[in-house]
Amino acid sequence: MTQYLDFFALELDKLADSKRAFLEIGRRAGRFPSALARTSTGEPDQEISVWCSNDYLGMGQNPSVLAAMKNAVDAFGAGSGGSRNIGGTNPYHGLLESELAVLHGKEAALIFSSGYTANDGALTVLAGRMPGTLVFSDELNHASIIDGLRHSGAQKLIFRHNDMAHLEELLASADPDRPKLIVAESVYSMSGDVAPLAEIADLAEHYGAVTFIDEVHAVGMYGPEGAGIAAREGIADRFTVVMGTLAKGYGTAGGYVAGPAVLVEAVRSLSRPFIFTTSMPPAMAAGALAAVQHLRSSGAERERLRNNAHLLHRLLSERRIPFISSQSHIVSVLVRDERLCQEASSLLLERHGIYVQAINAPSVRAGEEILRVAPSATHTATDVEKFAEAVDSIWEELGLPRDTATVHR
Repeated sequence: MTQYLDFFALELDKLADSKRAFLEIGRRAGRFPSALARTSTGEPDQEISVWCSNDYLGMGQNPSVLAAMKNAVDAFGAGSGGSRNIGGTNPYHGLLESELAVLHGKEAALIFSSGYTANDGALTVLAGRMPGTLVFSDELNHASIIDGLRHSGAQKLIFRHNDMAHLEELLASADPDRPKLIVAESVYSMSGDVAPLAEIADLAEHYGAVTFIDEVHAVGMYGPEGAGIAAREGIADRFTVVMGTLAKGYGTAGGYVAGPAVLVEAVRSLSRPFIFTTSMPPAMAAGALAAVQHLRSSGAERERLRNNAHLLHRLLSERRIPFISSQSHIVSVLVRDERLCQEASSLLLERHGIYVQAINAPSVRAGEEILRVAPSATHTATDVEKFAEAVDSIWEELGLPRDTATVHR
């Protein structure tokens, strides 16, 4: 026992400044992005403004979502009572899956308890079940994709991030008769840049590959009815399987895949993370359903998010504060130093009541540390202006380098 505990104590010591710290906050329904942060000194909770939430559209406090969840709790109680196979399938599960299939123009959809398990569970089956499948995966794909492909046991070839020439080189060198699967994200969570989906679709068709597109940071926020980047580009039908989350644009929790009925049924029947876990609580499914339905009929939230992101891009560019991409609402401000990134985050919180999380390895590579900023639909233009001013003052105080040329991609 002592030896075991001592080992992990030493492992934690190796992390040093990289060890994760968690700020305990209470988001205030109806007032978000305002939240209360728990202090460590016993003083009253500090009121802060949250700038790193994945609840990009504020759907976590939308009245229709809250009402749906409360009604479902009154009708069905707190939990589902079991796995989907054994007593845990509620009517809201089926309604939500049908709604998601229609949203993406696919034959069927399947929900999971999280986006992570959706990727892991679906890719384990779709990449691993058919003998000889060769997978082509973007080097910046999410950990859940990486784990799903590892668990599948399939051979995997990694192409350089968004490098279509490299992807084609790998596809061209493969056995033309071998089953092929291309896996990519539409919006990348740490860089905020967007995949060249039309080119991926062209290559998939030319080389006979199946496609799996992760739209986690796009569903709800982009495309007609919030169906994602592929839908925005008018090419959603060119992707075999789409994966999404209910925990970001839709403000609740859970993940899903949508695609041909036979593939969705294969995942439902064979995926261990789906089969051997308690299903999503009915209230969560009801809230997610209300969020999807709301965003299919309302574009106001998407417009506010787009305007806030564009404004922040402009204000940071004017101040020569470097950020990775201007292609999406994820504004990854480049610090490139772990200690200074943590310090910038702390100063923003202490001086300005602004909470934006410092991101270090393994979420990003060492030396590429960022402040992952996510302006939301619930921020005002004045909020965005004040945020840019605060970042500028911290940048000056810490002596962080400013852009001498455009680095956005």
